[in-house]
Amino acid sequence: MKITDLLTKETIVLNMSASSKPEAIDELVGQLDHAGKLNDRDDFKQAIEAREQQSTTGIGDGIAIPHAKTSAVKDPAIAFGRSQDGLDYESLDGQPTNLFFMIAASEGANNTHLETLSRLSSFLMDNNFRQQLEEAKTEADVIEAINAKEAEEDDEEETEETNTGKILAVTACPTGIAHTYMAADKLKATAKEMGVNIKVQTNGSSGVKNRLTSEDIAEADAIIVAADTKVEMEPFQGKPVIEVPVAKAIHEPKELIEKATRKDAPIYQGTGEKKEGSQDKGQRTGFYKHLMNGVSNMLPFVVGGGILIALSFFWGINSADPSNEEYNRFAEMLNIIGGGNAFFLLVPVLAGFIASSIADRPGFAPGMVGGLIAITQTANENATNGSGFLGGLIAGFLAGYLTLLVKKWLEGLPAILDGMKTVLFYPVITIFATGMIMLLINPTLTSVYTALFGFLENMSGSNLALLGLIVGGMMAVDMGGPVNKAAYTFGIAALDAGNYTFIAAAMAGGMVPPLAMGLATTLFKNKFTKQERETGKAAYPLGAFFITEGAIPFAAADPARVIPSMVAGSALTGMLTMLFGIGLRAPHGGIIVAPLVEGGFMQILLYLVAIIAGTILAAIVVGFLKKDIQKA
Repeated sequence: MKITDLLTKETIVLNMSASSKPEAIDELVGQLDHAGKLNDRDDFKQAIEAREQQSTTGIGDGIAIPHAKTSAVKDPAIAFGRSQDGLDYESLDGQPTNLFFMIAASEGANNTHLETLSRLSSFLMDNNFRQQLEEAKTEADVIEAINAKEAEEDDEEETEETNTGKILAVTACPTGIAHTYMAADKLKATAKEMGVNIKVQTNGSSGVKNRLTSEDIAEADAIIVAADTKVEMEPFQGKPVIEVPVAKAIHEPKELIEKATRKDAPIYQGTGEKKEGSQDKGQRTGFYKHLMNGVSNMLPFVVGGGILIALSFFWGINSADPSNEEYNRFAEMLNIIGGGNAFFLLVPVLAGFIASSIADRPGFAPGMVGGLIAITQTANENATNGSGFLGGLIAGFLAGYLTLLVKKWLEGLPAILDGMKTVLFYPVITIFATGMIMLLINPTLTSVYTALFGFLENMSGSNLALLGLIVGGMMAVDMGGPVNKAAYTFGIAALDAGNYTFIAAAMAGGMVPPLAMGLATTLFKNKFTKQERETGKAAYPLGAFFITEGAIPFAAADPARVIPSMVAGSALTGMLTMLFGIGLRAPHGGIIVAPLVEGGFMQILLYLVAIIAGTILAAIVVGFLKKDIQKA
């Protein structure tokens, strides 16, 4: 497809009347609407303005490329506008802007459309081409200049080298239409001038192009990541990586390439250790990454919903029930928001984001549907939460890998059907397959889930104390890492199932490490440096608000002494919390949610006693194990 199939005389404004950025946007949107390219002018304008709020599309050199991909677009199109005097478009270089290309991509735009739009962005890097546009007398001159540029590029097209690049780069912007490809072309053109071999991967709307292989990465001297959106970084472990906004690659490509050739960049360490030749290790890392994507996106619902539910009990345990004498309308509203809506979405959100981590955006819908089936469709009338977290986890991974399978099956479809894959084929097939399987297996999962938490609720005495000791201790093993998150996720699952003791143990155990290190630096000043004592002061509030990561600086500096001490204190706190029968419906907040502990003042006091006991134990143990600064 040619650019002039999208940019026509009807979408060109050679003499714009606008004198400001809002007026320029309104004028170009109006031109597209007048040409019949939009379904809804107002919605499209809102989408353009929303993109501008992320970062200005005034890229400098007198150019602005406002763009949006939305269902408000009827037919993909480009509007070109020229302001003779230029206007302030909040350009990155602070200079007036006089050339405007407004890109309108429809929600179902196929790869051909997106690649055409991206090609235009690349052409604008050519000074001669821009000059032709500035001097064009008529709309036909603009069309002719673009056609000539396309013909020139086709004649000069060269085959991409795949494994000879010594410098690698990845470019990505939020919409993946303009800046992604402009940055890539600028890097490649500059590298060619400098005599540097480079390979650039573009993460655009039409997918990843020119993907970096493991061989590329192994041979690379350094890697440039120019992105304003998420990029998969784990493959770059052990390599010098330069991370910058995508605009840097457009405006400062030479400086970036020079830094890369000097390897003037920090070595990327990654989020976890990877050992070569260990396939199992890689699989565990993948499973954990997908699970944590679900958990992290679910947490706002957990925290917000849980605390609102707990707040409703200030008016009485039955205050949300209209038939009870304790009834309070505000308490009922809190309960409806927190329990009836936010908490109801926990499992579907968990499943949806696990699936999207595995299969990208096409996995989200079947994951959500599978998670919803997990909590609503069951043959067991007593299982009000269905298969809960267990069903949600299975639904998420099921939907994710089914979507990957469907993607593989549909790879052979004709290119003309590419635009229909994401809007028709993927959702219909994956939602159907995930839903049917979940409907078949969910009754069994519900029975298993109900039996598991029934067993946990019937535990007492030493068994309960042991479980509390394990949950509390796990919260301090890696202080925000995989073990910590596993214990906290277990507490959330129990909370969702109606058991409020495990989350109380997890939160209390997670508060201990920073509190203990703060106390240790106060009691044993001669065992810590001045900087560590200052860090210890900051650890008090972090611990009080359940931010376990506040103890990481101490653990990183002296793991052999600090981590065992913290585990001992957190384990004691978890054990005492379970023995005292502490129940807490709020899953986060630390000290500020202590008044929400179930059972009244005495239970609140016992909860604080458990936290203080673990804090003192951990502080004393670490103080005993560490040597004086002078002797160390």
